Amino acid sequence: MEFISKHKKWIFTLLILCCAAIAGLTLNRAKFSVLENAFGFVIVPIQNFNTSVSGWLKSKINIITNLNDIENENIALKAELENKTELENKVKLLERENEKLNELLETDSKYGNYPTISAKIIAKDPGNWYDNFTIDKGSKDGLEKNMVVLAAGGLVGRIKECGLFYSKVVSLIDDSDSVSSKSLRTDDIGFVRGDLSQKNLCRMDYIDNDAEIIEGDEIITSHLSEIYPPGITIGYVKEIKPDTNTLTKVAIIEPTVDFKHLENVLVITHSYEKTNISTVPEDETSESTADSEG
Repeated sequence: MEFISKHKKWIFTLLILCCAAIAGLTLNRAKFSVLENAFGFVIVPIQNFNTSVSGWLKSKINIITNLNDIENENIALKAELENKTELENKVKLLERENEKLNELLETDSKYGNYPTISAKIIAKDPGNWYDNFTIDKGSKDGLEKNMVVLAAGGLVGRIKECGLFYSKVVSLIDDSDSVSSKSLRTDDIGFVRGDLSQKNLCRMDYIDNDAEIIEGDEIITSHLSEIYPPGITIGYVKEIKPDTNTLTKVAIIEPTVDFKHLENVLVITHSYEKTNISTVPEDETSESTADSEG
């Protein structure tokens, strides 16, 4: 050991020279020695195995990298699709709102001789129907109690309470209110109120037994109304049946207004309320005429 330590530089140099000599001797040979062949027999499979493992690992790394890229692309495509779907939904919503506004404009045009102001519904009573609801206009906008409310199709109801920034509306389908009405075709008179048995319908009571009103007749507000101006469409007769209690006829009315999907309304800004005039039959409810016509 001492010899190697003392002469390690020379030993290292000798080994390098031997390696160089061996390399030079085998550089251009066609055949290798037994020792060299044995060395190759051991080393080559190991090299092939290392190459295979390296290639397999490289392919797996590429697959993982590609999967990550695909996942990122899917996330980006999903976000793009969601944005596109959201945009399409907004467009559809705007189109539907535009349709409703156009329908409201048609109603405003139909009753153009009445001054109106548009309002948006901001709250309603529990349930599926707009029998009582609140709008975003009030006394600061010139509204008053008992002003008449319209929507696409015709009559909605009236303002029952008016605040500074809001108003509460009671509609036709609420059975606590009634409207003096008549058949446009025959002028037969009656009183329309909500039908307790069918929320989406109304009933026209106190129709004379001799009245010629039939199914399909258009029902409008009459000139006898204390609150509502005459000529506003209420709905169409769906059924006629006798009322054995009063010996009169009852007409089931299908309103022209969709009381299940109201969003915007028109308020007639002129009050048509009459005072000291009673058009309510004696056996009808005793509510004040300012709150009900029937």
